[in-house]
Amino acid sequence: MPRSLEYGDVYHGAAGALPQARHVFLAGNGLPGRWRGRAAFTIAETGFGLGHNFLAAWRAWLDDPARSGRLHYLAFEAHPFAAQDLLRAWRRLPDECQPLARALAGQWPGLLPGVHRLELQDGRVVLTLMFGDIRRLARQAQARVDAFFLDGFAPRVNPDMWSPAVFGQLRRLAVAGATAATWCAAGQVRRDLRDAGFLVEKVPGIAGKREMTVAVLRPGLGAAPPDPARRRVAVVGGGLAGAGVAQALAARGHEVEVWDPLCALDVDLALRRRGAAALVPALSPDDDTRSRLSRAGLARARARWLDLDEAARPQACGALVCAQSEAQADLQRRALARLGFPADWVRWLDPAQAGLRAGVGVPWGGLWFAEALRACPGELIAALLSLPGVTRRACAVGALAAAPGGGWSLRDAEGRELGRADHLVLANALHAPALLAGVVPVEPLAVLSRLAPLAGQVSLYPAGEAAVPRCVLSGRGYCLPPRDGWGVVGSTYRPDASEAVADEAGHQDILARVRDWVDARDIPWLGRGAAVGWAGWRAATRDHLPVIGPVPDRPGLWLACAYGSRGLSWSALAGDLIGAWMDGEPVPAERELVRRIAPR
Repeated sequence: MPRSLEYGDVYHGAAGALPQARHVFLAGNGLPGRWRGRAAFTIAETGFGLGHNFLAAWRAWLDDPARSGRLHYLAFEAHPFAAQDLLRAWRRLPDECQPLARALAGQWPGLLPGVHRLELQDGRVVLTLMFGDIRRLARQAQARVDAFFLDGFAPRVNPDMWSPAVFGQLRRLAVAGATAATWCAAGQVRRDLRDAGFLVEKVPGIAGKREMTVAVLRPGLGAAPPDPARRRVAVVGGGLAGAGVAQALAARGHEVEVWDPLCALDVDLALRRRGAAALVPALSPDDDTRSRLSRAGLARARARWLDLDEAARPQACGALVCAQSEAQADLQRRALARLGFPADWVRWLDPAQAGLRAGVGVPWGGLWFAEALRACPGELIAALLSLPGVTRRACAVGALAAAPGGGWSLRDAEGRELGRADHLVLANALHAPALLAGVVPVEPLAVLSRLAPLAGQVSLYPAGEAAVPRCVLSGRGYCLPPRDGWGVVGSTYRPDASEAVADEAGHQDILARVRDWVDARDIPWLGRGAAVGWAGWRAATRDHLPVIGPVPDRPGLWLACAYGSRGLSWSALAGDLIGAWMDGEPVPAERELVRRIAPR
């Protein structure tokens, strides 16, 4: 019987984990009957533990021919196990649960704080894990929950999980008619559930436990259930921002049209394959908003993109964030010690270790991120815009208007209607404020009024057969592993430029930046031969955070812009945020984070 030494309590009762899950949590919430005929059904569990309740729910859902179209499962866990320990605990599961356990272990995330979204059963079963203290994370969750599994160590040893504050947050997440069930029959728990808005009763327990508790939300309380119906969605902008949104919404079954007169599909194939960019998470000593969001962005990019065809699939080559001095190396080491992140996600490499990893001399060492990606943006965008459910419209949108009867009308510069959509996502960077100004005053949206254009360039050098660096090198600038015979280094920032151009001054600036913190003699192609330049514009906010979310007071209108120099970091995450909001799913980021990137 698995037991917590910290709490002095067992993980499940004497009846066994699966029988308890079926009697207490499934039957106590009227399942599987209540999910039948539903497009989607959402369960929330207050203590994921060893995952037995989730596996029981997943197995019951699979065994039910009248099951809901999708099953969402939101779970909190303050003390998550590593995948190998879960597999040990699951050895005694019955045969019918073993494939599910292996699939879950295969996607199990690193033990990092925050929100983790796992898509199982071809995306029809979605597990959203929130790692951390439930007292904080219950306030951070966004979902519309149909059934609650109230599970955790006994109130006498873990009172915080059974507190009125937590029950109040569960009430906030509940839809009308939501139910709850728990093995616990303590009088205080029942009284606190009643005070939170539930009608509570005791029913027979299991395996010698005489009573358990079930509850239903009082009539007149709770949010409306979500409506994940198929919708027509227009996305204005066919770059990384628009492509990420298009993929996420098409995966949910929506009909997506991407409007852009120019995009990666129109670029000569040889040019499209030449470029490269990196997705490297940020890390700060205080784990600030940008760091937490970039961590989530990398996780969503890996989940969304690593199954693409080979030409578009990012390479999981890892990244070395190189210290720029001995003093900065000391700061990096201190930050790691303070954060306590698992070493399989980030760890410090001294100069010798860093040199072996990168194949390049790195004077002061750096932070190694094993999951960082190198991608070809042109190929990636082209693949995302070619997915089933996505249609590309090679046309410029000049104006917007609310459509009669609801939705949005897209018009050209002369006011002629180009098309209509139920929802509209502006993913067109610096051009978003001008389009938005036609339907809503932009002045109250201060973050957009301060959107700044930043010109910049990257340099590409013929690399021949060279294979160094072996990973992404990031510091004051960056240097990427060669791809298709080309090495890429970057980049410049020109905030006061009147045009975005690639010039010799930019090439020299980039070389000077990179040579400050890497031994350029180890990279045979760096600065050799004639450089090819690529230049463009970035749209950035003052705090270097993106703008993602619904436009206030304009139903069905969304923004996904201001990605700055982190287009790869925000692309897949923004798509899943908008998709989750649109369909009423558990949101894969904390509320405080999405508030900081909301149009405001």
